[in-house]
Amino acid sequence: MRSFACGHCNQLVFFENFVCLHCGTPQGFVPERLALVALEGDEAALHRCINADTAHCNWMVERVDALCGCCALTRTRPSPDDVEGMQEFALAEAAKRRVVFQLLDLGLPDVEPDRLRFDLLSSTAEPVTTGHADGVITIDLAESDDARRERRRQELGEPYRTMLGHLRHELGHFFQPRLVADDLAWERCRALFGDEREDYQAALERHYEEAAPADWEERFVSAYATMHPWEDWAETFAHYLHIRDTLQTAAAYGMAVSGPRAVNGDPALVASPTPATAERSFAEIIDQWLPLTYALNAIERSMGRADLYPFTLTPTVIRKLGFVHDAVSAQHRAR
Repeated sequence: MRSFACGHCNQLVFFENFVCLHCGTPQGFVPERLALVALEGDEAALHRCINADTAHCNWMVERVDALCGCCALTRTRPSPDDVEGMQEFALAEAAKRRVVFQLLDLGLPDVEPDRLRFDLLSSTAEPVTTGHADGVITIDLAESDDARRERRRQELGEPYRTMLGHLRHELGHFFQPRLVADDLAWERCRALFGDEREDYQAALERHYEEAAPADWEERFVSAYATMHPWEDWAETFAHYLHIRDTLQTAAAYGMAVSGPRAVNGDPALVASPTPATAERSFAEIIDQWLPLTYALNAIERSMGRADLYPFTLTPTVIRKLGFVHDAVSAQHRAR
């Protein structure tokens, strides 16, 4: 995420802010500019998204009583009388705004209501299966509840489980046919991820009967990625978005790693994250990413907590991430 400053007093404001906490000037996010602006002067003519109250949405629109571009992607949501469901809906929409910002920032295609839709459903009312089909992403809003999501994470033995992660994973399914566009690209994709034409239902049953292979960490970013080539792509795509977003945040806040000192006095870790562009190779990105994760994990351990980044990126996984980066970069350049 980029950093933002109040247009009135120039103090730090955050992506979710409705108001500058320093000077009290109202703030709103303008998606066409990917900017958080002070709502004064010409900007005062903008209107808040109609979901400002129900979804805590601070995105702006040009006419009154209209949905912003992000909220317009939601096709189905809980009934207004479902109090718990609406609370979970607001949390899910907050995560969705972050991921939609990133998709727009990366220049990815078809982030519009006639191509991409979200069904945000509460499993307290009916069974809900998170997934993607034909441009519609279904999300179980129960995943917005920290306690329930943590129980599910432990049941599945996952190192990491968040609403933002779910959204990025399902978007991976949506974008795969859009980023892997021709026969040559599909050949390269299958060489890395496997043949996606493999029977999905059989693979699903095998995965839950036999679990992931013992050596899965050598070739996959997660145990779930071993289930089917589609899931390997989606997990890798989601992880790529994690990396890009975190590095963008680190660069925006001037975070750098230069230490600790090795025996000869030179820094053992060096990283000065800068915003990634379509022209940068993934090798350059990973050179900034790994030292940053080592430092962040060391800080977490100092607080008595588990690693913030509990993943191991092997050469095979890095090649898969590099393929995703090349596909995203090619789309960005084309647009």
